[in-house]
Amino acid sequence: MSQVTIYHNPRCSKSRQTLELIKEQGIDPDIREYLKEAPSAAELNQVLISLGISARELLRKNEQEYKDNNLSNPELSDAQIIEVMVANPKLIERPIVFKNGQARIGRPPESVLEIL
Repeated sequence: MSQVTIYHNPRCSKSRQTLELIKEQGIDPDIREYLKEAPSAAELNQVLISLGISARELLRKNEQEYKDNNLSNPELSDAQIIEVMVANPKLIERPIVFKNGQARIGRPPESVLEIL
């Protein structure tokens, strides 16, 4: 079986629920607390490819950092948004589960079952 990885924030209820759901499937995932170990720009680019979404779609729009960095500006490129997410990983939607080059955001947690 391929390894499963989760970008996890233990303070987030959806992240905790998703991790529990993975474990209920008999999987012991690699856990990356992305707020402590922020992904690089290259890693985030790969995340976006795996999810099939734009950088803007990965943003948590209710965070203060979203407003502080003017991320609602439609002129910003994916590269510019990724740069802000690297510096402020709190802006990255969570949790994200990876397996076999595929990824799903655990909102709702059950959505990750598609790739497990």
